[in-house]
Amino acid sequence: MEKITVKNLVKILPKAFLPEKAKGITATIGIHAEGEGGGDWVIKIQDGQCEVIEGLQADTDLYLASDTQTIMDVFTGKLDGMRAFMKGDIQFKGNMGIAMKLSKLFSTDKNLLNDL
Repeated sequence: MEKITVKNLVKILPKAFLPEKAKGITATIGIHAEGEGGGDWVIKIQDGQCEVIEGLQADTDLYLASDTQTIMDVFTGKLDGMRAFMKGDIQFKGNMGIAMKLSKLFSTDKNLLNDL
């Protein structure tokens, strides 16, 4: 298993995606992770599919930014995304409805980390 980084976690998001939870959801989500192992990505959710693209684009429905550790903790289920937002540890811009649904769209099954 490789070292767990935000980049590696983002790569496995399509495998962690729960299409049955995403019925009727179409969203483009930009992620900016600051610090070692950070970067920029776009997650596209449409028609029960999840695609991750490296880099950012201007027309996202939701943009979130934080440090790499906070993002890793949210992605792995160690930290609730809304709690991190309320504490100011993660910044959201855009559609808050999507932000509130985001954590339910992905499994936090630790076995997925075996794919790293």
